[in-house]
Amino acid sequence: ANIKHTNGTTAVTIDGSGNAAFPQNATVTGNLSVSGTTTGISTMTLKTAVATTSGTEVDYTSIPSGTKRITVMFNEVSGTGSATADQLQVQLGTSSGLTTSGYVSRSDWGSGGIQVLTGFGVYGITGSSAISGIMTLVHMGSNVWVESHTARYNSSNGVWGGGRVALGGVCDRIRIRPIGSYSFDAGSVNVMYES
Repeated sequence: ANIKHTNGTTAVTIDGSGNAAFPQNATVTGNLSVSGTTTGISTMTLKTAVATTSGTEVDYTSIPSGTKRITVMFNEVSGTGSATADQLQVQLGTSSGLTTSGYVSRSDWGSGGIQVLTGFGVYGITGSSAISGIMTLVHMGSNVWVESHTARYNSSNGVWGGGRVALGGVCDRIRIRPIGSYSFDAGSVNVMYES
């Protein structure tokens, strides 16, 4: 069956199984509820923000299979480290646990930078400076993830960088933590994932 526009063109086609097809563009002005399998529709899930005012790690688990992109958000995140150890890292994991090696990651600021091989590194979480920005992680297929990040470090510097890692399975968790034995002392983080 066809439902036609007032100008005579077909607006909706419904086949014998009840499936609807829109030959032209479709605009939804109210709420859209979809049940069943979706094809070509990206859904975003925003998790709950977690304070980074103390402790050494923040974990987000139960990331669903099929996730293609993860965005990590940093809001004034700071740590107890000194200028020689003011680094943050984000680690991915599978059902077997966190992946803590095999990363190729670099984070730069002004005229300097760091390489981190135990996670995706972000420079600049000293007590006098804090990170505000985003890290984007994208699944390339075959459990390979690539990363880029940009953030404000202080009034004079921004931070930017990228990296990659090959996981041993499907990513289902993420950990945000200072490198070494340092702790968080300010700010908050959150995660959004997309299928």
